[in-house]
Amino acid sequence: MHGLGNDFVIIDHRDKALTLSPETVRAICDRNLGVGCDQFIILEQSIDPIADVCMRIYNPDGTESGACGNAARCVASQVMTESAQSSAIIQTRAGLLDCEKLDDGLYSVDMGPARSDWRDLPLAQACDTDHINVAAGPLSAGVGVNIGNPHVVFMVDNALAVDLNTFGPQIEHHSMFPERTNVEVVQVLSRDRIRMRVWERGAGITLACGSGACAALVATARRGLTERKADVVLDGGTLTIEWMLDNNVLMTGPVATSFYGHLDLSLYGHST
Repeated sequence: MHGLGNDFVIIDHRDKALTLSPETVRAICDRNLGVGCDQFIILEQSIDPIADVCMRIYNPDGTESGACGNAARCVASQVMTESAQSSAIIQTRAGLLDCEKLDDGLYSVDMGPARSDWRDLPLAQACDTDHINVAAGPLSAGVGVNIGNPHVVFMVDNALAVDLNTFGPQIEHHSMFPERTNVEVVQVLSRDRIRMRVWERGAGITLACGSGACAALVATARRGLTERKADVVLDGGTLTIEWMLDNNVLMTGPVATSFYGHLDLSLYGHST
């Protein structure tokens, strides 16, 4: 499935637990030698009784992530189809996500609170998270936001002109970010519309990043450059993000199914 081109291999393993090695995850995510995806998702039975499903998220480098908004919408759409309901609750490592089906094939997900304390990101040392003292090329004084995973958002004059392949990994692996970070470059188009590109931690450049879009809107609103609700234009399409007054962030956008199938995990080094 994918959300605006941010694509996922989603394995439904609610019938029994599944633990895969980082090597197996990397093999599946490889676009040349495996299936290929931005993130690998495993669905499990939820431990929390109020949740419909548990979603575990893995990056192409084999590391586990706490949040993925586009994947949450994709998973929610499947759960709602099964239950014939218009809402679902997804358990993630970052917490419970409330999801809702809207009109015109759109799904919204409450991504939880936007955290901004330096310890929440986390950063290696205390600093003003509205102006983090980290720079690479044209990127400097980024805004730190945690949306279930860490982000640093840089304001630029032209998002398309930034060489993310060069500067993205430099920021991701900077010593200021002991758990590494996602990197967004943002160009403000108007008070209710911004252009964003993303370098995802453990994945590289992707066509869209839901939690990154949330972080971008929170960052521009904190700087006073936008309202608390805006359209975020990504390489793969547009998400509508609202930073609500309770500090939670609501993300709305479409989902799509690419194909269904059965995956023989033994082909990727997994033994049952």
